[in-house]
Amino acid sequence: MLLEKKVAVLYGAGGGIGQGVARVFAREGARLFLVGRSLPKLEALAGEIKAAGGSAEAAAVDVLDDEAVAAHAQQVAECAGSLDISFNLVTRGDVQGIPLLQMSSADLARAVVTGLTAQHNTARAAARFMTQQGSGVILMLTSGTSAATVPMMGSTGPADAAMESLMRCLAAELGPQGVRVLGMWTAAVAETLTPAKIAGVNSNMQLDEAGIQQILAGVASMTLLRRAPALADVAETAAFLASVRAAGITGSIVNVTCGMLTN
Repeated sequence: MLLEKKVAVLYGAGGGIGQGVARVFAREGARLFLVGRSLPKLEALAGEIKAAGGSAEAAAVDVLDDEAVAAHAQQVAECAGSLDISFNLVTRGDVQGIPLLQMSSADLARAVVTGLTAQHNTARAAARFMTQQGSGVILMLTSGTSAATVPMMGSTGPADAAMESLMRCLAAELGPQGVRVLGMWTAAVAETLTPAKIAGVNSNMQLDEAGIQQILAGVASMTLLRRAPALADVAETAAFLASVRAAGITGSIVNVTCGMLTN
């Protein structure tokens, strides 16, 4: 198993991608600590993983609360004996579908500030233990909008760029101490795209299931593989990157867009 005896903290584990990553990490032998805002959802996921023979515990933690994040990481390290993987999948409050010239400064800045703060809090908490161990992996996920000239994507591009810059800077500082920091690009993950999720970032798009399928078809037409990324694509790649098989990769972004982006 790729992650046998590894201790992984997944922030935003109750979301669609978070749940998929948790199931694959558990299958690969990781001991999971699931973090998010909705404890019932996290507990249900932990129960499912345990029933399948895995190890998982749930906790409600506000990732914007530096002290709460640090305290939880301390508990994980003391309970499990190490902290090997940290993956933050928490949403940022992106706003899309509004021209930048019409967008308020608050709407533009929210995703940037939230994304940077959340990622910095969780990465810093994990790195305190990883640097002592001389090993560890910190993962981040963005949409790749920072590398594409796509109109009407609002705050997503600036927020992606800020997180990716943070990832590279952390990789440079933590690399000499054995800690790898990596990013992943993905977009329109088929199993996680819902009308509520779309409306959450773009209030102008009130879609039904047929509308979601049209979006996925449009995404597929723009990719080299002629399909939207699947949840398994993202989760399996994350498990590989968190494993020793990817020991030579750090400070980089792995492209899991099915060829929507080719950078």
